[in-house]
Amino acid sequence: MTIEEQAKRARKAALRIASASTEAKNGALRRVAKKLDDNRLAILKANEEDVQGAKKENLTSALIKRLELNDKKIDEIIEGVRSVIELEDPVGKVLSATELDESLKLYKVSTPIGVIGVIFESRPDALVQISSLCLKSGNAVILKGGSEAKNSNRILYNLIKDAIEENEIFKDAIQFVETREDVRELLKLDSYIDLMIPRGSNALVRYIQDNTKIPVLGHSDGICHVYIDEDADLEMAVDIAFDSKCQYPAVCNAMETLLVHRALAEKFLKAIKPRYDEAGVELKGDADVRAVIDCNAASEDDWSKEYNDLILSIRIVNSLNDAIDHINQYGSHHTDAIVTTNEKAAERFLNEVDSSSVMWNCSTRFSDGFRYGLGSEVGISTGKIHSRGPVGLEGLTIYKYKLLGNGEIVEDYVEGRKKFTHRRVVDRRNTA
Repeated sequence: MTIEEQAKRARKAALRIASASTEAKNGALRRVAKKLDDNRLAILKANEEDVQGAKKENLTSALIKRLELNDKKIDEIIEGVRSVIELEDPVGKVLSATELDESLKLYKVSTPIGVIGVIFESRPDALVQISSLCLKSGNAVILKGGSEAKNSNRILYNLIKDAIEENEIFKDAIQFVETREDVRELLKLDSYIDLMIPRGSNALVRYIQDNTKIPVLGHSDGICHVYIDEDADLEMAVDIAFDSKCQYPAVCNAMETLLVHRALAEKFLKAIKPRYDEAGVELKGDADVRAVIDCNAASEDDWSKEYNDLILSIRIVNSLNDAIDHINQYGSHHTDAIVTTNEKAAERFLNEVDSSSVMWNCSTRFSDGFRYGLGSEVGISTGKIHSRGPVGLEGLTIYKYKLLGNGEIVEDYVEGRKKFTHRRVVDRRNTA
């Protein structure tokens, strides 16, 4: 089957499942969860083949960590599917209702986007997250995973496809492609695909953006910061700075640059360094940092690097203004946090840092669809059109206007025989 034929099938499926009932969608997801649970051994076997292949190819430890599955991760994948079941159906919500005239009502109603293409790297669990969210939001999806996870992706795709297609309405709603040539073909199909979501390296995102007419939603880098303010609680600051870097360093919401106010720098850096040393973190600091603790020198390039590994750049700043300026200059508009007891300083940081998620006294690792209560995510968007931050169910819907009348014609209003009332009304009925 050609890639264009797959896209055509997905388009037909999207038109069909857009009106699928919540019960049907949740039933399909329950079947997916059971199918994954019943086939753990097969999933782990396929994943082990990928992991061994990755090691032979000398892929980085960070990439291998993203790739690996185990029983605990499968439990988390299944729980992610079940959490999507529990979420409110985002389709068919009346977002606003306006009376244009006594019997002329305008409704703004949430609808699925249509066909979504998702290209992702390394993490096979992403395939399940994306499929679940697209299904619940009434979208068809075309998936392309990284070649390093081909066996894992293939078995997960087949299990999901088998589970959802027990109900004929979901036939062809999920499609799978595998090669780079397939991607090049997909990017040409703006007649069938409504949105592309790349999840991966900066190079991948840039390539997608530069080679398609299809709208692209995503982020190119995860250069996240934690700023330790002069009024920070020292113990809290150490815990947050450690968690933001070390809890899972191979992901886009892990801290890559640590900023420390000069007034607290000596106490804080001497308190945090033993914990970083124990975790095996390679530290890079500016000259002021190196005057306090022993570490490697940070270059200008380091302030713009996403390591996705146990490597951290540290800079001492003179003020809150300096911290905000640094983040807005070098950051990627992903996730940035301040640790402080000063409420006014926190408010300024939250308002002036231009990122999709900004945080006060908590780890950057909270920037995640599941942790935000979105039922997992298809990715994180750092742009400012349609959806921003972790993109969950609502980010996979758009809206249409539905105008309900009783024989009204425009001429009556142009000639003055009738007048618009344009009155907002509370009407939450489902007009789907």
